Amino acid sequence: MRDYVVIGGGSAGSVLAARLSENPAVSVTLLEAGCEDKSVLIHCPAGLALVAKQKALNWAMETVPQAGLNGRKGYQPRGKVLGGSSSVNAMIYARGQPSDYEYWSAQGNTGWGWSDVLPYFQKSECNTRGADALHGGSGPLHVSDLRDPNPLAQAFVQAGVQAGHAHNTDFNGLSQEGVGLYQVTHHNGERCSAAKAYLTPVRSRPNLQVITGAQVLRVLMQGRKAVGVEYAQGGQVQQLRCNREVLLCAGALQSPQLLMLSGIGPGEHLQQMGIEVEHDLPGVGEHLHDHPDVVQVVNGPQMRDSFGVSLTGLKNVWQGVSRWRNERRGMLTSNFAEAGGFIRSQPQEVAPDLQLHFVVGKLVDHGRKTVLGHGYSCHVCILQPKSRGRVRLAANDARALPLIDPAFFAEADDMQRMVRGVHRMREILSQPALAGLGGNELAHSAQARSDAEIEQFIRNYGDTIYHPVGSCRMGPGPLDVVDAQLCVHGVQGLRVVDASIMPRIVSGNTNAPTIMIAEKVADLIKLTA
Repeated sequence: MRDYVVIGGGSAGSVLAARLSENPAVSVTLLEAGCEDKSVLIHCPAGLALVAKQKALNWAMETVPQAGLNGRKGYQPRGKVLGGSSSVNAMIYARGQPSDYEYWSAQGNTGWGWSDVLPYFQKSECNTRGADALHGGSGPLHVSDLRDPNPLAQAFVQAGVQAGHAHNTDFNGLSQEGVGLYQVTHHNGERCSAAKAYLTPVRSRPNLQVITGAQVLRVLMQGRKAVGVEYAQGGQVQQLRCNREVLLCAGALQSPQLLMLSGIGPGEHLQQMGIEVEHDLPGVGEHLHDHPDVVQVVNGPQMRDSFGVSLTGLKNVWQGVSRWRNERRGMLTSNFAEAGGFIRSQPQEVAPDLQLHFVVGKLVDHGRKTVLGHGYSCHVCILQPKSRGRVRLAANDARALPLIDPAFFAEADDMQRMVRGVHRMREILSQPALAGLGGNELAHSAQARSDAEIEQFIRNYGDTIYHPVGSCRMGPGPLDVVDAQLCVHGVQGLRVVDASIMPRIVSGNTNAPTIMIAEKVADLIKLTA
């Protein structure tokens, strides 16, 4: 019997397990379906290029066929390892805009406005630039400037300024708008995942138990109260009881799946799947949304500073391995998406509605395909999509991946913004700082010039930038799943704590906000314990 059982050792689960176990009087067990985070591909930042090519650390999910993507299935990578997606992502530290959290509060979620959440961003953060009114300097999560920025990334920033955008040295400062280099979750040239930040330093606590290779099958219910979990490990099914709370931190795709497998969700769907309905909660799995994205790739044989498959490229990587091993410096400290920006698709927008990620190499099919030669890539995504989809069960078994339908471009406004976004991205990439390098845009995008052609390019090649949220939405309404303390409506002893609770997606990368959510809820739990 444990006091708290945490399901999922990702960004939120790592935070909760570490924070709750600070009290030696309580016992905490963390269950993670993946393995320990020992692979050098995790700790060496540039190792993420190889993580995308194999499934050992990645659930590698797919969406159902998307009408908005001309019937294609989208790719949904999610970390399957301690640290979750923070162990396999591009390490960008971004919080979004203060207005994102003011929106959350305005939807009836007291305590989630910008002034409420900022202290938890600061509490989590150890920024190498030091603490100030907006940043933390002593938290577990190390946030750093890139040690050795790639010259191509610096050229992108120059091009953005040449296109009329402000040079922003801190996207988490007073203003998000502009172009610049991203800060990253690195510490001394290594990835600083949530597991490495929060769990690694405290694994020796006697009241903290971390079990890997343990896939939770369902939450055990006694009436309307969660009393434990059932999980599979090594071919054996086991049960673990708790006397305080079950904390569900499996992410926006698997948290709603586990709720439904436990009999909590839309009653008609559960009955269709042969699951006894413990609590008819129709909002479970609804409101799924993500940042739709498309990538322009530029071939540049002479761009030898970029990552690329060539004799020169292999030589550079070999030298980089030696330098990273000995100094934790050099090209392998790259997160690939080194630069980017937050810009407006048209002047009348009240705030940036687009995000750019500039990659110092040719990125095709999420890095799963090996592409010869050198060059660069640039993503553009819309920050506040209007389209909403859902998560549903494919089978009455947690080992069967869920049906994921983000409904990309179901709303016409999303496509209109994306088309404008491609134009704005091209304006930057055509500036002398980059155009002078002599690259050639790959044909599949280069041939798209009119708005109609760009729309078809997006439908044929667009996908996601890996930020699913919203499927267990926080709020007081009939289609909301959790309240402002992230307790599941109508159920005792059960909270959902991860990106699935976001009422609306934040205007940027979702890892730092997910860590903030867990920091805040850890304090809420301590107050009510």
